Amino acid sequence: MKITDVKLASISVPLRVPFKTALRTVNSVEDIIVEIRTDTGATGYGEAPPTGVITGDTTGAIIGAVQDHIAKHIIGREVDDLEPLLQAVQKSVVHNTSAKAAVDIALWDLYGQLHNIPVHKLLGGGRKQIVTDITISVNDPEQMAQDTLNAVKRGYDCLKVKVGVTPELDTARLAAVRKAAGDDVMIRIDANQAWTPKQAVRILNQMQDKGLKLELVEQPVKADDYEGMKYVTEHSYVPVLADESVFSPQDALKIMQMRAADYINIKLMKCGGLYNALKIISAAEIYGVECMLGCMLEAKVSVNAAVELACAKSIITKIDLDGPVLCSEDPIQGGAVFNEKLITVSDEPGMGIKGFDKGTLKYL
Repeated sequence: MKITDVKLASISVPLRVPFKTALRTVNSVEDIIVEIRTDTGATGYGEAPPTGVITGDTTGAIIGAVQDHIAKHIIGREVDDLEPLLQAVQKSVVHNTSAKAAVDIALWDLYGQLHNIPVHKLLGGGRKQIVTDITISVNDPEQMAQDTLNAVKRGYDCLKVKVGVTPELDTARLAAVRKAAGDDVMIRIDANQAWTPKQAVRILNQMQDKGLKLELVEQPVKADDYEGMKYVTEHSYVPVLADESVFSPQDALKIMQMRAADYINIKLMKCGGLYNALKIISAAEIYGVECMLGCMLEAKVSVNAAVELACAKSIITKIDLDGPVLCSEDPIQGGAVFNEKLITVSDEPGMGIKGFDKGTLKYL
């Protein structure tokens, strides 16, 4: 199976409600789809979201990275040479992790198709189903309470609550969410780098003192403030999950060695795909650090790849793969089945993606 072409397309999927964090507000998923075509007729699919405020990857940057740099390093090569192909993707251009991830995912897809095996079984195949949380966007306390009630009604028993836009209101926001959710729903919060270290400790300890029972806090301080994150980890009653601080296996290893966080969040779009995610997982297994597998605002192609990985590795104990259920529709055929909080991985070869509803893609 030889790679003959790399095609790009755009996809737009509206969200149920606006997605609001301390960094941005989004109304729809606007991603780039990568199709790697072969001489056998098989196609591998990948996806990259332009999340410039986090990864630095804009739509134009993703298109340019794939078309001008990555594609020429893989066209004409055999899919069976997977590791050299994945290495070529990583070396083809500096940064551009989302573009690399999209191509990486498509290559794994083709490799699974070539050998007639699902990717999750290639990677270990430990489980068939996982349970995700769902995100509650940052708003006024009353709106967040209503969104919480809606999520619980849909069957979710773990919420990821966005905070940090106005830190002085964060405790009131969480109090409203906890009251609406009841005592049996797990709550984790995501500050998206919004607090200073001392501010984070004060707010988090205040929340716990009020009986809000938080499972963890995600990225409370700036991404490059490793010492600040370590300070929060050492002084907060709430365990710390590193997210934007982790873009590479080297980042993850440094955090583990410093004990700067209790948990690591792996996102394929930050680390450049499954190739580097597996390296982070290996380090986490050695250090005994549990991982979350998360996503950006992505449609099902790339989140499906994260599902394949999550189902293969037991060190991944926390799942934040709610991108598809935040969308108002799913125009992508095949792949994992997202039944609200319950996600069931596909047993089709590769990633299991079959195609897209007619008119969904706009080829570039």
